[in-house]
This record gives sequence, C-alpha cells and structure tokens, in this order.
Amino acid sequence: MKVVIIGGGAAGISTASNIRRFNEKIKITVISLEKQIAYSPCAIPYVLSGEVECFEDIVMHEPEDYLEKDIKIITNAEVFKITSDANKLKYRIKNQSGDVEKETSYDYMIIATGATSFIPHIEGTDLKGVFKLRTIEDGVKIKSYAEKCSKAVVVGAGLIGLETAYGLKEMGLDVAVTEMLPQIIPRSLDSDMAKIVQEYIEKKGIKTILGNPIEKIIGDEHVEKADFGEEIIATDMVIMATGIRPQIKLAKMAGCQIGRWAILVNEKMQTSVHNIYAVGDCVEVFDAITKQNTQSPLGTTAVRQGKIAAKNIVGMKAEFKPVLNAMVSKIGDLEFGAVGSTKAGAIHNGLEAIAGKSRALTKARYYPGAKRIDVKIICDLKGRIIGCQIIAEERVAERIDTMALAIARGVTCFELADMEFSYAPPLSMVIDPIILAAEDAWKKLRPLKKKNH
Repeated sequence: MKVVIIGGGAAGISTASNIRRFNEKIKITVISLEKQIAYSPCAIPYVLSGEVECFEDIVMHEPEDYLEKDIKIITNAEVFKITSDANKLKYRIKNQSGDVEKETSYDYMIIATGATSFIPHIEGTDLKGVFKLRTIEDGVKIKSYAEKCSKAVVVGAGLIGLETAYGLKEMGLDVAVTEMLPQIIPRSLDSDMAKIVQEYIEKKGIKTILGNPIEKIIGDEHVEKADFGEEIIATDMVIMATGIRPQIKLAKMAGCQIGRWAILVNEKMQTSVHNIYAVGDCVEVFDAITKQNTQSPLGTTAVRQGKIAAKNIVGMKAEFKPVLNAMVSKIGDLEFGAVGSTKAGAIHNGLEAIAGKSRALTKARYYPGAKRIDVKIICDLKGRIIGCQIIAEERVAERIDTMALAIARGVTCFELADMEFSYAPPLSMVIDPIILAAEDAWKKLRPLKKKNH
C-alpha cells in the first residue's frame, strides 16, 4: 500500500510517523512546499526575544532523519494537480537548475496543506518592511530586518501578534501592537481577563491600539508610517499578524467537500473522497461546547489528528473527539491560558452562561515568591463548566489541563468546588484558586436555581 502526504508540518509529519509506527510495510511519501519540515512555528517569536537561541533549535528533524524510518521526504516541491479518480498527483520540484515535474500514484492521500497568512487588502502591503509571520523563513527575514530598525508595528493582537510584539521589544525596538476589535486575544479571553494581559504588556513598554483596523501603510519604497484612521504611527516595519486562511485549493481539485472555512472531514479524518484524508489547519473540527463546526489552528490539534488519520488508514479504529481548543501562552513572565468557551462566545452562540472568578495566590501567602493568579470559570445555567481562563506568572498550563479534563467529563461547578486538590506551602494554597472560582460560580447560580424552582 502506498500513502502520499501533502504537507511537512506538524499534521503531515505526525501522520507519516504514526503510520510507520503502526505498520512497517506501507510506502510513505511526504511532499512539502518548504525546505524545512517538522519544526515549531509557535516558537518563532521566542527566537526573536532571545529566549530560544536560534531558528535551528526549533527544527526537530531534518528530512534525512526519516530515511531510517523508510519515509521518503520531498522538499521544495509543489503539488499542482490531483486526479482523484485515477489516484494520481503531479508535483513540481523547485531547484536552481530549473523546475522538475513528476507524477506519482497513491492508495491513500492525506492533505495536510495547513494555512497561509491572511493579509488584508490595503494600500502599502507591498512596501519593503512589511512582513507576515508563518514560517521559519518569515522569522529569519523579520529578525534580520528588525536588527536594523528602531520602531515596529504589529497588526493583530492574537497569540502570535502579542508574542511577536514582545520579541521585538526584547530586541530593543519601540513596539505598538494593534487590534481591530476592542480587546486583545479576542478568541480566547473575555475582555476583563484580556485587560490584565494588556496592562502587563503596556508596563513592559508595548503600546496598544484597540478598536481601530489598519487602513493603509505609508511609504515610498520602505515602510514609514502605519495609518489607523484616528492615529498615524511612524514605524520602520509592520508585522501582519492578521490571522490565517486554510489552504484548500488542492482539496477542491481532488473533489473534497468544503465547509464554511475549510475541508470537511468525519471523525476518522476522512474527507468526502473515501481514500483521501485531511488533517491540521486546513480542516474544520467540531466544537464540544457550541456543537458547531469551527477551526482549531493549534499544534496539539494537528498532531492528534495525524495520529487518528494514521490509525484509520492502517485499519485500526479511532475517532477524533470534539475540540475544546485548550491554549496557553507566555509573554515575559506572564502566563495565560484558556479552554472551552469564553462567556462572550457562549452568549454569542445562544448559550446562557454565568462566570465565577477568583483572585488569589499561586502559593501560601506567607511563602516567598507567591504570585497573583486570576481564574475565571464559565458555566451554563445547570452549573456545567463550559470554559475557563487563567492568568498568573506560574503554573497556568497544568491548571488549564485540569479544567480541560473537567469540561470534557461534564463536571459542574458544584462538583468541582468539592473536589480534592493537593497542597504544600511552596506549591499551592490550601484552597486552590480553581475551587474559589467554582465556589463563586456556585453562589451566582444558587439564586437562579431557586428562582427557577
């Protein structure tokens, strides 16, 4: 049996590695548009900040590393034609001596084409000094250019935008980060929690401009200014962290059904074409809270989907479960994370919800180094937990993971408030901040329950 995988990112490489793990005989070929494979795009901002020494450190494997696994990796190659009824595809290898076109057949194909950066259609995006940030190559270009600059504007205050803004600040630049919506991190945090992160980055010297979309970029050949309508900022460079768009061109060519944003797949990661699977940022997933299709552009999602697709291709039964989109990030010393729905997102999707909050410490209050922690738990009116947001300078990820498990298992705030947590003065409070937030939610729900009865 022959499997061809289009895409050498986390989803594609995860699929290839897991197919080989479960079956030693299947022929596996990975065709990647990029020169580098198996690297962590999420780590690029941390190379800019100097927390990771160099871009080479975030490349986990080279193409040659897969030879011993008998996985063929073809880099710098673009698939340009798929004939799904004949199980064939054509690709073009790009090299200095000229492009070489080749054709191959497959029994199964996995589309792991990921996504591309979305650049708004505004004046000035073609000027020198305007960058997107999606690949290592993008990161290298930004770092090299930034070393000759004193000012930068980052457009988009999602995770990558904020992490990049901090990285550039650490390089010594004056940095402004902008967002067309009235808050930062709008996908993952409610406005009250986002304000805590905003105050932190502003204390670090990063300017924030909220509620104003960028209208144009001004300059002759190089970037000179960024125009936000009410405010024009002088800058040497502009980073467009304005989101991504799934790459679905090849899926359409192959006859795969497309949803609202991306490729439609079933719980096996199988597309509407029986022997074509799709994984990663190019597919739609099912949201566990809203019960609707959504996107989950996370490395953890991509790797899990690759494993599910691999199991089904080799004949093992596996299902990809609805997502909660658990995320964590770190900017400077501040960690923040979220899982499930925000309160605003729940209301937007027609769900009635309340929120319980706590502000406490990460350790016993008398223990040296105790840090402030903010927790917000979102519940439906039956008390079922549907979301959580946490901000602190330590131990955020493990608490988010705890809440991911609680939400997946349908735990209520009443049950969570009575659960047993560990305690030691150097590590935690005797009553965990999660329990305090759950108790606060419980208090808010009690009058509603009495009213309904």
